[in-house]
Amino acid sequence: MLWMLAVILIVLWALGLVTSYTMGGFIHILVVIAVIVVLVNIIQGRRG
Repeated sequence: MLWMLAVILIVLWALGLVTSYTMGGFIHILVVIAVIVVLVNIIQGRRG
C-alpha cells in the first residue's frame, strides 16, 4: 500500500515537471512525502 502511494506521488510529480504545471510548489511537497514514505518503508523492512 505504501509503495503504491509513493509510486503514484512520484508519477504525479514527474507529470508536473514535464507539463510545467506546478500548483505553487504543491507538487514538490508530494515528491518529498513520497521519498519519506519510501525511506520509512525501507527502514522498517530492515528491522523486521
